[in-house]
Amino acid sequence: MKSIIKQITGVSLALMSGLTIGQESQYTPTSKYTHTFTQISYLTAKDLAVAAVEECARDGYNVTTTVVDLSGRVLVQLRDNNATTHSLESSRQKAFTAVSMKRTTENLAKLIQDQLVLAPLQNMDENLLFLAGGLPITIDGQIVGGIGIGGAPGGHLDVACAEAAIQKVIKKKKVK
Repeated sequence: MKSIIKQITGVSLALMSGLTIGQESQYTPTSKYTHTFTQISYLTAKDLAVAAVEECARDGYNVTTTVVDLSGRVLVQLRDNNATTHSLESSRQKAFTAVSMKRTTENLAKLIQDQLVLAPLQNMDENLLFLAGGLPITIDGQIVGGIGIGGAPGGHLDVACAEAAIQKVIKKKKVK
């Protein structure tokens, strides 16, 4: 039992830190006492939420999109008129999971399914949701926030809308 707990703890720490062996942290130490980091702005979060809801609406899906900062706090949440009530919470949890675990929720769900020893991660925090539709938002190689979409008739469709929004908003801003 102790070895299983050690495995889960080790994998949990690796997942939560988002690091692989030999990889550096994205946070830059400023001094012995502080560090600096970059996170998504409200304006970019708003643009992403609008783009994602509009992208899904074009495909006939009524969704809610949530964009969170690095700590998983909601910056913007936008619900289409006909999106279901539960999509508010599922989109928030997907965004929180993506940014806190520094991976897509789709990949995390597959990882848990493939490695049963990781199943307890699902109960680690009530804010986590391991369903497709949550992506970390990366700008210039740094994770700056997370986006979660809920309400399309399949997680893969939530993912497609989120990816399209990121492509439209983030890539467009970088080209300017």
